[in-house]
Amino acid sequence: MNSQANRFNRSLTLLPVVMIGLGYMAPMTVFSTYGVVAQTTHGMIPAAYLTALVTMLFTAYSYGKMVQAYPTSGSAYTYTQKSINPHLGFIVGWAVLMDYLFLPMINALLFGIFVSAAVPSVPSWVWIVGFIIVITILNIFDIRFLSRLNGLLVLFQFLVTAIFLILAIKGVLQGMGTGTLLSSMPFFDPNTSYSFVLAGASILCLSFLGFDAVTTLSEETINPKQTIPKAVFLVALIGGALFTLVSYIGQMVYPDYTSFQVVDSAAFEIAGYIGGSLFSAIFLAGMITACTAAGLTAHLSAARLLYGMGRESVLPSKVFAYVHPRFKTPAANIILIGVFSLSALAFDLTTASSFINFGALVAFTFVNISVVFHYYIRNRQRGAKGAFLYLVLPLIGAFFTIWLWSNLDRHSLTLGCIWVAIGIVYLAFLTKMFTKRPPEFHFEEADEAAASTQKTVLS
Repeated sequence: MNSQANRFNRSLTLLPVVMIGLGYMAPMTVFSTYGVVAQTTHGMIPAAYLTALVTMLFTAYSYGKMVQAYPTSGSAYTYTQKSINPHLGFIVGWAVLMDYLFLPMINALLFGIFVSAAVPSVPSWVWIVGFIIVITILNIFDIRFLSRLNGLLVLFQFLVTAIFLILAIKGVLQGMGTGTLLSSMPFFDPNTSYSFVLAGASILCLSFLGFDAVTTLSEETINPKQTIPKAVFLVALIGGALFTLVSYIGQMVYPDYTSFQVVDSAAFEIAGYIGGSLFSAIFLAGMITACTAAGLTAHLSAARLLYGMGRESVLPSKVFAYVHPRFKTPAANIILIGVFSLSALAFDLTTASSFINFGALVAFTFVNISVVFHYYIRNRQRGAKGAFLYLVLPLIGAFFTIWLWSNLDRHSLTLGCIWVAIGIVYLAFLTKMFTKRPPEFHFEEADEAAASTQKTVLS
């Protein structure tokens, strides 16, 4: 990182950093799990989003504090490693690695779900395999091409989301759905247990993945110790508010969550309901765009993370540290991620989403705990103000993330724990039974590559 620092220009202010973060989150991700969460929460998606948002805001606060402590680092793994313990940091990094490996898969799965809803005559596996092949080929090309393409895809998502809101509001005002724009039912239903809302919120953490990606822009931001913490908080707040608004309006215009023909592609059915065949086509194009944009950056990040691990000999360097001589991309890793993404053929959306959220919630938990260790324990900021800022607030954030983690799908918890157990065994092997310092991940490098593809939105 230090070798690159002199080549970075500190030109980014708060607004462009926030816009890059929102682009990374992908505005249409709110539609990806809409039907699944509608049925999980018994029609209380906005309440689930609000619960997830509160959790993310506490975690965003903790990210901001850790950015101030380590302004050139940006991952839960790094914060845990530096603040608590290197070996524990490796395990957190191993849990996060699961997200990087499975995110390309879930984008392929979503692509197959939504395109199959529009063209049911073609089996979904055909679309999934085709999507993976295209994304893999595109990632092998020069990253500058990827950046230009992804910027256009993100802008189109904002446009489709805006049209969805306009049509849905117009429909409600004309008597569709509940016939009113004001109702407390999506947030509070005395006949619905809050445990359903928690189960939905644990799935919706997927929508917030990437709100912390702006921490990788520290060396390109003016006054990063103040700007980056604000940006992280604002990205989580604005993104969560947008997701809550869209889900609320969707609930108002289409309140019967039990009538979806295909739960996984329920948002596509709502689009047809409020806008007919024309908007259905536009919405489908938007979802294809969202899956493609997210798929490109997720594939990009995972391949570069594996490259970093290969370069440091955490993984065999001959394969994982290989760079294509013409395109200057980690081509072998890109192909491996493509092959791994074929696991989309074996997962349903609920399990896949919960599985990814396992790693995310582990990471978020340890970001909160890292604040306690760094400021309250090590730096001894233990006055009344210090206890509130560096003990109470981060522990509340950790409590919320553990609460959501405990409400994940049982199969996802089992698979996630198996993954962590494998990580512990692998760490024991690498460190000769924990007697050596563990090798390092390079999440910052992977996230920088992904976040850089969003800068085209502003240029």
